[in-house]
Amino acid sequence: MTPDELMAGLAPSRLPPTMLAPGWPEYLALLGLGLLAGVVLVALMRPFLRRRLSRAERIRQTRGLPAQERILAIARILGRLPESLRPAAYGAVPPPPDAEIERIARRGR
Repeated sequence: MTPDELMAGLAPSRLPPTMLAPGWPEYLALLGLGLLAGVVLVALMRPFLRRRLSRAERIRQTRGLPAQERILAIARILGRLPESLRPAAYGAVPPPPDAEIERIARRGR
């Protein structure tokens, strides 16, 4: 059986004639669906594609916090509390000035 005989033996299509040969409205709808899918995909991937802040930038963002909270936040960022900030963190001595805290944190990597 040749392909032409096979095609002739098939039952007629039940689809509307406009569906058999898509025109520009169908292609435009497909383009719109593709753009919509792209927007959804970008929105879902945005948290994973965002640039991570450097350690120094995260330390700078702690400016303006009260000294005790700032020392705790820096300890969380560094993963440990720098040795020179421990007395201030536990209230044994008054906390150093903000510039000093930042210098110790940058050095305490």
